[in-house]
Amino acid sequence: MFMPLDFLLRLLSSLLTIALLGGGGYILYQWATGALLATGWLILSTAMLLWSFLGFLPILLLHRPGKDEPKPNRSNLVHRLVRPDGSDIQVEFYGPDNAPTLILTHGWGPDSTAWYYAKRQLTEQFRVIVWDLPGLGKSKKPENRDYSLEKYARDLEAVLMLAGDQPVILVGHSMGAMILLTFSRLFPEHLGQRVAGLVLVDGTYTNPLKTAILSKLLLALQKPLLEPLLHLVIVFSPLLWLSSWLSYFNGTTLLITEISGFTGRETRGQLNFSSLVGIKASPGVLARGVLAMFKFDEAETLPTIAIPTLVVVGKSDIATRPFASDCMMKATPQAELVVLSPGGHMALMERNQQFTDVIRAFSQACLRLRR
Repeated sequence: MFMPLDFLLRLLSSLLTIALLGGGGYILYQWATGALLATGWLILSTAMLLWSFLGFLPILLLHRPGKDEPKPNRSNLVHRLVRPDGSDIQVEFYGPDNAPTLILTHGWGPDSTAWYYAKRQLTEQFRVIVWDLPGLGKSKKPENRDYSLEKYARDLEAVLMLAGDQPVILVGHSMGAMILLTFSRLFPEHLGQRVAGLVLVDGTYTNPLKTAILSKLLLALQKPLLEPLLHLVIVFSPLLWLSSWLSYFNGTTLLITEISGFTGRETRGQLNFSSLVGIKASPGVLARGVLAMFKFDEAETLPTIAIPTLVVVGKSDIATRPFASDCMMKATPQAELVVLSPGGHMALMERNQQFTDVIRAFSQACLRLRR
């Protein structure tokens, strides 16, 4: 998930990638021209260049394989939702048409394929609707370059209209949870009518810099460093996209994904899938979304949410620390908190069975109460 903390880590990864590849190439050039004569320099440069393109292999091989590794599966039942701003949104449907409905909103960076386990494990009891946020996955980016949380909340309402008249459960992960809170402010008339319950997963209620690890440092750097860097990312997006792929090949993207999303218990496929799905998107698009998150604050919305709300968080989440989820639970009238342990920001994948069991039980209770 591309949260502000991930942005800093990925920037450091890009610098390391340049140093590794450039340093290896420079040493090899110096050896070839006779400036460096010792054979050790040749060995060092060769090792650096090999690691630049094959470093991901030993990191993946150190992780255990899983019985059911995530794949970028897509549904054959698709609706293309055209929006006034030029967005063309990919909406996919899974499960029986007449079953209770869940709408899943993914976080920032990946796309709806991140719901691999939820789609497989929930479709026996539920109709599951997923969508790619505009600018990510198979959804076309907005022509007006609007990546605000309000824009995505309005898109979510349009997706909700596709679900029919029966009440649904809205589930949002990371930035998806932030979109659900913005939706609750903009469309309170749907809460209790079309929407029977909310599930806020690894989210926050304010600027995510305030609830991430090292929050004081990140907030101090926001204006003088982070925001200017994000604008540079937008300008040099193609170069940084190439750098992101090189960072994957040398393994630093895998290490960053493990640090920011997992607790070390993830499988080889879960780590690789989460790393790859996060680098497919344009860095410029990702930067605009992070800038939009800096303006996010829905603390005053929480007390107005008068429907059952489930707050879920991984105990070791460093991107949106558990205290943020605890604050949301306490401020929301009908909320309950579930902590997944062990679990990080990607507990929905690392602890997928426990996660879907919690979603299933809450959703069934909400819909029974509604009936």
